Amino acid sequence: MKLKLIMTWNILPNHEQEYFEFLVRKFVPNMNRLGFELNDAWATVYGDRPQVMVSALLPGEIEAEERMNSAEWNELVERLQTYVTDFQEKLVPARNEFQL
Repeated sequence: MKLKLIMTWNILPNHEQEYFEFLVRKFVPNMNRLGFELNDAWATVYGDRPQVMVSALLPGEIEAEERMNSAEWNELVERLQTYVTDFQEKLVPARNEFQL
């Protein structure tokens, strides 16, 4: 069964440029290289929700566990957290509809 990794965060004030550079040059390409299939990317423009929500598909539980426990993934997430606050992630069964 496919799984969906859903991640949310807020961008640190005054770090927007560095954040976007990291996201485009490192985070997304390395997610793809590690086998995460980027599925959605959303930005909140109004309301009391995280600024960013990104989701990626994974083929199954074994693959998800291997990828999310890898040193490369953990380093990538740690580096992301230098540009963001309130980082959260969850793994859910993938559905063909919007998921929070």
